[in-house]
Amino acid sequence: MLKIVKLRGALFFNAEFSAPWCVASTHSSKVAPLLCPGADHVIIYHYLADGRAYAQLPEGSRRDLGPGDVVIFPHGDAHLLRNGAAKPVDSLKTFAKNLSNGLKVARYGGGGELTRFVCGYMACDPSLSEVVLAGLPSMFVVNIASDSAGQWLANSIQFSVSEAGGPGTGSDVVLAKLSEVLFVETLRRFIQDLPDQQKGWLAGARDPVIGVALALLHKKPAHPWTVANLARQVGVSRT
Repeated sequence: MLKIVKLRGALFFNAEFSAPWCVASTHSSKVAPLLCPGADHVIIYHYLADGRAYAQLPEGSRRDLGPGDVVIFPHGDAHLLRNGAAKPVDSLKTFAKNLSNGLKVARYGGGGELTRFVCGYMACDPSLSEVVLAGLPSMFVVNIASDSAGQWLANSIQFSVSEAGGPGTGSDVVLAKLSEVLFVETLRRFIQDLPDQQKGWLAGARDPVIGVALALLHKKPAHPWTVANLARQVGVSRT
């Protein structure tokens, strides 16, 4: 499914917050003109490199975050990021000037425990996002530092962010690719961790039989599929 969705992304914000702090982010449609002009739908995500925090939706859902966690808001929902009892500040008003500085570190907070974030976005066509993102919750968290593959990605992101804006050329291209890899890897891990009773196309994509059938349907949408010949291709009975 992701092969047919044209994704445009980048890492756009490098933050070092000291407790207590609280940042309120508006719906992604409000920041899309700054991040990706012309984008119809923008997915926002935050990678927590060091420290701790929690993410919260307006209706109250909350997830604690630790090193290596990536929190994604696939539908662009407004949200809070926080560590400690601090009054929320509007992220757009407070850090708009930092967006023009590339990935130079933006520092904010009360001077206590440090939390380091790298924030990114993915832009995609809304008609496609309705299909691809339909099975995703408003917010989900995946840890990418739990194995060697994820650790490689985490190290690559931190190294590339530290090098951004340096004398080398092409750093924007590298960061854009890393942003896309981070999003896809996070989505892949989320699907792998779905409970057995999960319903919807994401659970179907993971199923060894249904997943293959879905792939065939998307690969050859004009083919006159029947249940019988689809079952034959997948290697199971028509039933």
